[in-house]
Amino acid sequence: MQRLLIVLGLAILAVGLLWPWLSRFPWGRLPGDISIVRENFSFHFPITTSIIVSIVLTLIVWWLRR
Repeated sequence: MQRLLIVLGLAILAVGLLWPWLSRFPWGRLPGDISIVRENFSFHFPITTSIIVSIVLTLIVWWLRR
């Protein structure tokens, strides 16, 4: 558990430091993401982005548990 928390903390730190460069990527605007904009209503559901993040996190956790 200690190792997981340390790695998670370092990952959050890395994302925070790299955010100016990471924000240029089209996260949330990938093909397959749902975006509905009407006059008084907007709905955004980044399904493709969620799937990609889930796969990456699954691979990271699998790698850490090996």
